[in-house]
Amino acid sequence: MANITLRLYITGHSPRSQIAVQNLQSICQSLYQGECEIEIVDVLTDPEKAETDHILATPTLIKISPPPERRVIGDLSDFKKAIAALGLASDETQKP
Repeated sequence: MANITLRLYITGHSPRSQIAVQNLQSICQSLYQGECEIEIVDVLTDPEKAETDHILATPTLIKISPPPERRVIGDLSDFKKAIAALGLASDETQKP
């Protein structure tokens, strides 16, 4: 299995940010038994990193690896759409 590296941009401890973090952890656990590298970046404390990655809205998830880089904006509550947009979908994928 390829190493999965994901970066989630959030805004503080807002309810939407917390939902996105929980949904991302659920996706990672369901698809890869937690074998994902997840980086959480708060745009309030690290605006430079958000600017470097051209983040215009939060929450935004970026799949860093494996290539190609893909992005999803939103709280990841639609599991199937999120994994398809990230290019992580498989025939065996089921909702967590």
